[in-house]
Amino acid sequence: MKSEFLETGKIVNTHGIRGELKLQPWADSPDFLAGFDHLYIDGLPVKVLSARVHKGCVIAALEGIDDINGAMRMKNKIVSVRRSDIKLDDDKYFIADIIGLRAVDSATDEELGIVVDVLSLPAGNVYIIKGEREILVPAVSEFVIETDINAGYIKLRLIEGM
Repeated sequence: MKSEFLETGKIVNTHGIRGELKLQPWADSPDFLAGFDHLYIDGLPVKVLSARVHKGCVIAALEGIDDINGAMRMKNKIVSVRRSDIKLDDDKYFIADIIGLRAVDSATDEELGIVVDVLSLPAGNVYIIKGEREILVPAVSEFVIETDINAGYIKLRLIEGM
């Protein structure tokens, strides 16, 4: 079952003395995290007063946090967004939804294992599938034939040596 919220980053530090926070984004780009009106911390909504990208992180001012002491109390907290606030293209998926899917060979319908992790590498994502053996599959259309989150599987085209 899909969670209502998706973890999208972590508050790693304060920024300045006026209560701004430095967020490490867990998304494709920091711009994604900087684009929300509300973030969720400890399950509670917090209004974003301002957010900007700075050196690969997001510097955010949140409602109710207006000094360094308030900002220090937020350090190391996980930041989430509501799934319904996000619009994805049809061929895009959340990594949280990919992990746990059954991996199936498209040629034989043999179950290969379960997607246990997704490596985010400079050239693109790679799915780690654990079954009888571990298989690494680049997350590109040449190998990923079909993804059905609701049915709980991905179909893969494997090549010799995979």
